[in-house]
Parts: sequence; structure tokens; C-alpha cells
Amino acid sequence: MSAKLLEGKFFAAALKEEAGKKAEEIRNKYGVNPGLAVIIVGENPASQVYVRNKHKGCTELGFYSEGVEMPETTTREELLAEIHRLNNDPKIHGILVQLPLPKALQPYESEVLEAIDPLKDVDGFHPVNVGRLVTGQKALIPCTPHGCIRMLELAGIPIEGKHAVVIGRSNIVGKPMLHLLLSRNATVTICHSRTANLAEITKQADILVAAVGKPRFVTPDMVKPGAAVIDVGINRIPHPEDSTRTKLVGDVDFEAVKEVAGAITPVPGGVGLLTIAMLMQNTVIAAELQLAK
Repeated sequence: MSAKLLEGKFFAAALKEEAGKKAEEIRNKYGVNPGLAVIIVGENPASQVYVRNKHKGCTELGFYSEGVEMPETTTREELLAEIHRLNNDPKIHGILVQLPLPKALQPYESEVLEAIDPLKDVDGFHPVNVGRLVTGQKALIPCTPHGCIRMLELAGIPIEGKHAVVIGRSNIVGKPMLHLLLSRNATVTICHSRTANLAEITKQADILVAAVGKPRFVTPDMVKPGAAVIDVGINRIPHPEDSTRTKLVGDVDFEAVKEVAGAITPVPGGVGLLTIAMLMQNTVIAAELQLAK
């Protein structure tokens, strides 16, 4: 029997609706519109698509949206100066620097992200927000793992008391996912490239989160029958029918695993759609935190 399909569009719509209602409350209470600024440096085509989607998300909900396009030749000082300007702009409640940065700026990535005011850090990458998440305080949380948690909750998939296994230990997904699951009383195991007997561990999972960055890495023999499988991976592989094109696949062998799992996210059409919705949520939360001060 095939697994229940967790389609991102339904959950994203519910989360955007939530964000829209909160934004309306802010407008009524403070007379202020939540504002998001996205900085993009250079002309990475994939990044430009992401930025357009973020602007579209803001427009749909009536947010103030500001796109800051900077040339490939932008210096560290110029980028930091732009972040400083946005930190001090009262119209802007959320600041996001689109990654990856051009090669010349990549050595300064940590410095750039830490220059963002923690109250405007809608990506949730600032060490202050990371520390708040780890210690159970109110924080701006990275959008993708938070979107995964909200999807599980909206789908009615129990987390408390369940064994969750996360494959991947990145700062963007794996580590925040660990703390979000712990905060909801799951028992959590985190696996990575050095984990021995990986399949033995993953097969114990009631909730299996794949964020390893390897196409179709998770196979049916790694999955407990009836488990909820959340695929965070986005990988491009050669298209089987057209050598001039690529195909988007996740970290899970979807067609095979769906016959074992109880619920599963597709790629594309799964977790990726929740990231923009959670960014809208974070922009509203950031506006609330700043206006309350």
C-alpha cells in the first residue's frame, strides 16, 4: 500500500494564511506593514529564482518587499554597509542575504550573516537565534526545518514520544531539526557520513528526515514500515529521457520508499514549498518582536 502523500502546496497555503492573518493584526494594532528585504549579490540564476519567489510571497500577503541587487564585484565593506543600512531602516523587519555569495565574498559569509540584527534575522542563522533555539527560548528559526515540523503537526503525525532519526548534521537543516524535534518531546538520533550501521538506525525511526544531499540515498531497506519520511534533499541528476535536461530528485528513492512508508514528501512539490511560507511567518514574528520593543 502506498504512503500518504504530504504535498507541500496544501501545508504552504495554510501557513501563508496564518502569516497573512498575523500581518493584518499587526497593521490594525501598529499601523505598520511587515517588511522584508532580500539582498542578492551577483547573478546566480538559481538565486534569482528564489528571490523572485520570495518577492511574490510578500506581494501575495501585502507585505512591504525590498529587493537589493548588488554586482558580482561588491566588496565585503559594501555588503556590510548595506546590511547596516537595512538594520536601521524601520520599514524593514526581516533581512535575508541570498546564499551562496560570490566566490570572493564566501570567506566572509559568517561575518555577513552575523552583521544582521538578530531581531531581523529571518533565516534564523545568527548565533543569537541559534542559541535561543538550543536553550528553548523564543527565536527566529531556520525556515526549512521549521516548515518540516509544522507540516508534521498540520498532517496530524505524532511527534511526542516517537523516535525521530535525522540524516545530516548541517547548521541549516540537521542541527535545528534536532532541537525542534527535542522541543516537541521526540527521542532523536542524528546520523551523518561517519555513522556506522546507518540502515539499522534509520529503520528504527517513526519519523525519518533525510537532509544528506545525495540523490535517492534513502532506500526501502532503510525505512521502518509505516514511518513518516520527510525528504529535504534537492538534487539535479541527468534526465533519463533527455540528455540536454536535468531532473530534480530528493535524498529519498521516492517511488520505492512510498511502498514502505506511512507518509512521505515528494520532490519536487514537498518541503521546498514550505520554506517560502515559513519565511513569511518569520517576517511577521520579527515585526512583532521589534514593534513590541
